Amino acid sequence: MIESMIHPSDPPEPKALVLIPSYDSGMKLMETVRAARAEWPDVWVVVDGSTDGSDAPVREAAAGDPGLRVLLLPRNSGKGAAVLHGMRAAMAEGFTHALTMDADGQHPAALIPAFLDAALAAPDAMILGLPVFGEDAPQLRVRGRRISNWWANVETAGLGIGDSLFGFRVYPIAPLVRIMERNPWMRRFDFDPEAAVRLCWAGVRPVNMSAPVRYLRPEEGGVSHFRYGRDNLLLTFMHLRLVLGMLWRLPWLLRRRGAAARSR
Repeated sequence: MIESMIHPSDPPEPKALVLIPSYDSGMKLMETVRAARAEWPDVWVVVDGSTDGSDAPVREAAAGDPGLRVLLLPRNSGKGAAVLHGMRAAMAEGFTHALTMDADGQHPAALIPAFLDAALAAPDAMILGLPVFGEDAPQLRVRGRRISNWWANVETAGLGIGDSLFGFRVYPIAPLVRIMERNPWMRRFDFDPEAAVRLCWAGVRPVNMSAPVRYLRPEEGGVSHFRYGRDNLLLTFMHLRLVLGMLWRLPWLLRRRGAAARSR
């Protein structure tokens, strides 16, 4: 059966928050949180088993700021697991949409209102950041994401995922939680591309919005936990299972693409 969104007869009023998963993010975490908090009234940080103490100033700030919340996971479980934990808690408090952003200062906090306003105006869509790279972007990473983007569009029959890996995006919470709860994957670096593909399979329309991305040097506080060998192997396995999952969905995906083309 094709994965499909559940459309309640009386959908909840859209309500959004900013969700920041963090694992050993160093000094940039507090700076990122301040920038996000200046742009949006509800900012939650999920500390994914950090051991570097970067969460201490955030927890201290949250004690005096009702708009800032910190959720602590006892051990590192991966970005996707941290996002799922935060989304479950957010859904329980009536939030319908979450903008995810990295904790390391790469993503543009100034665009939070524009992305969330777009999501609230189109609540059945996902708003995907389309990265605009500067000269600081490692070319190996830029070329590598082109491959992942190509595969994501194969896996969705070209339904419009502009960038599969960029983590600055807005998800409708309920359909993503449903997908993740019945899927054992999507817990680490496979989260962002697989979430976009499976939400497309579930009928969630992608909307692409441009956003600049920074790659900070270590001396600027840049932190990366991406490991080329380990995580590229993880992504390769992810694309293999998504291609296999796409094959039996292909007739439906092609019909949907045709209907979208006719409606333009």
